[in-house]
Amino acid sequence: MKKNSAVNVAVGGLISACALVLMLFAGIFPYGTYALPLFAGVLLIPIYVEFGAYWALIVYVAVSILSLILVADKEAAVLFTLFFGYFPVLKAYIEKLKSLVLKYLIKFVIFNIAAVSSYFIILFIFNMNSDDFTVLGVNIPLVLLAVGNILFLIYDKCLTICVSIYFSKYRAILWKHR
Repeated sequence: MKKNSAVNVAVGGLISACALVLMLFAGIFPYGTYALPLFAGVLLIPIYVEFGAYWALIVYVAVSILSLILVADKEAAVLFTLFFGYFPVLKAYIEKLKSLVLKYLIKFVIFNIAAVSSYFIILFIFNMNSDDFTVLGVNIPLVLLAVGNILFLIYDKCLTICVSIYFSKYRAILWKHR
């Protein structure tokens, strides 16, 4: 459903504000660093569905820039910018592929590139020594990457469920007047 540009800007601004508020809370709540960028990214689903990829990209860029500037928890801002902000929209394109193996291969490659990039950016932003991430001879980032891949699979399934719920319940309620 394409709207006029005034509606696009208004709804895009509202969703951007909601996503930014979630990002601002990232440093306050336990595990907010990881969970709130995820939820902020999910907010882009209605923008993509109703207005298209162009408007979803505008909202993503706006929230990413404002998060990197305003959010105290820079790790959360980096996670949103490098993965959680754009993945819900990119997932819609990946899901159009016929091959299930290719879908998951592309998704996992994107996730792992984003996770490793986030690690190195956070390492350089906080000027941390990579030796700080070794505990009892175990390289913690490698363990987190392995666990992250399992959690990514769950996230991908949950994102699919969120899209289904949006279409089955909330779309009709939110856009009933149209």
